[in-house]
Amino acid sequence: MRVAVADDSALFREGLVLLLRHTGIEVTVAAGTAEELLAAVDADPPDAVILDIRMPPTFTDEGVRAAERLCATYPRIGVVVLSTYAETPHAVRLLGDGSGGVGYLLKDRVDDVDTLLDALHRVASGRLVVDEEIVAPLLAHRRRASALARLTDRERTVLRHMAEGRSNQGIGAALHLAPKTVENHVASVLAKLSLPVAADDNRRVLAALAWLRAQADVDPAAGPPLDPR
Repeated sequence: MRVAVADDSALFREGLVLLLRHTGIEVTVAAGTAEELLAAVDADPPDAVILDIRMPPTFTDEGVRAAERLCATYPRIGVVVLSTYAETPHAVRLLGDGSGGVGYLLKDRVDDVDTLLDALHRVASGRLVVDEEIVAPLLAHRRRASALARLTDRERTVLRHMAEGRSNQGIGAALHLAPKTVENHVASVLAKLSLPVAADDNRRVLAALAWLRAQADVDPAAGPPLDPR
């Protein structure tokens, strides 16, 4: 198997190259930036690519954008993205369409040679690889998205105002709704989010937290937020 590697840390990059070569894998390039990696792949496409999720110059999502470009341009090249932390928004962005040939692993997994090799072979054959530590956050993200998807546009707007700390009276004034109408919308939001009545829980706070978490999970490059203003 021929693999291209990209990571801005020279120490990590060279260690990964040595590890791969020791297992019999040919490393076609060891790049320090996403741009360098993409140029090398254009010149000599490998079987798979391993790249860091955060690289120069901004150290935000260069690796994600490079992975997206590779998947679009070279669908037969497997791509494994490495991250220091389990970042749900990036994982959703990479794996959301389930098209295969992509993997998301924590860097700690690189110490396990068998896990890394298995991931490379799986993505190269068009399958998905998801680190076990990201699976639970991904499921939680999808449960939140599913619950919020049941809300109407008006209910999402009401929920946004709840998250901003407005009372029913304040929501009614902002949206020009009658008090009873606001009460009905709030009751519907709480019911759809499966927030039962409990003496020690503030359901409005829990609903607001659901909205805020969903907004935190939406990547700016992935589209508009869940509720229209």
